[in-house]
Amino acid sequence: MTLIDPRPGVVEALRILSDETGVRIDGDLVATRLGPPLEDELAHWFPAGDVAAAADRYRALYVPYALPLTTALPGAVDAVAAVRADGATAVVVTAKQDVLARASLDAVGIVADVVVGWRHGAAKGETLREHGATAYVGDHVADVDGARVAGAVSVAVASGPCSAEELRAYGADVVLDSLDDFGTWWRMGR
Repeated sequence: MTLIDPRPGVVEALRILSDETGVRIDGDLVATRLGPPLEDELAHWFPAGDVAAAADRYRALYVPYALPLTTALPGAVDAVAAVRADGATAVVVTAKQDVLARASLDAVGIVADVVVGWRHGAAKGETLREHGATAYVGDHVADVDGARVAGAVSVAVASGPCSAEELRAYGADVVLDSLDDFGTWWRMGR
C-alpha cells in the first residue's frame, strides 16, 4: 500500500481461494492489514500444514485475478519517477514475491531500477543497505524498522494499515499523508 493498491485484487484472489479450499477467508479484513508476508496472514485462516499450499495457490491466482484490479496509489508513479530523474536508484523492497512485485509495478506503470521481494521488516533494511539506499518510503511500522537497519531516512506514508499517528509514534523520520506530497519532500526536505 505504498506504491500500489492491490486490495480489490487481493480480495478477489482470496475469494477464489476460499471457494476452492472451502476455508472461509475474510478478504476485506485481510485487505486492512496488508504488509506482512502472505504466509503470516494465511496462518490466521489455514492449519499450519496447509499454509504453504494455500500460499502457492494464492500466488497462482494473483496474476489473472488480482493484477487487473491493481492500481497505482496517488503520487506513486511520479514519486518513483522523481527519484530516477535525479539520477538516484529506485529500489523497491517488498514482502511480496519478486515476480509478483515486478508484475504489479508493470501493471500500473511504475518503473523501478531494482525490485527485491520476500523481505519484511529488518530484512528490508539489509537489502536497502546493500543497495546504498539513503531513504526508504513505506506504509508500515515494519518499514520504519527496515529504514533504521539500513541507516536510511524513514519516510512513512499513511496509505496502508498504519495511521499517520502510529507511524509518528513509532518514530518515522518523515510522515506524509500520501505520495502526492513526496515530490516536495524529495526536492526540499531530504
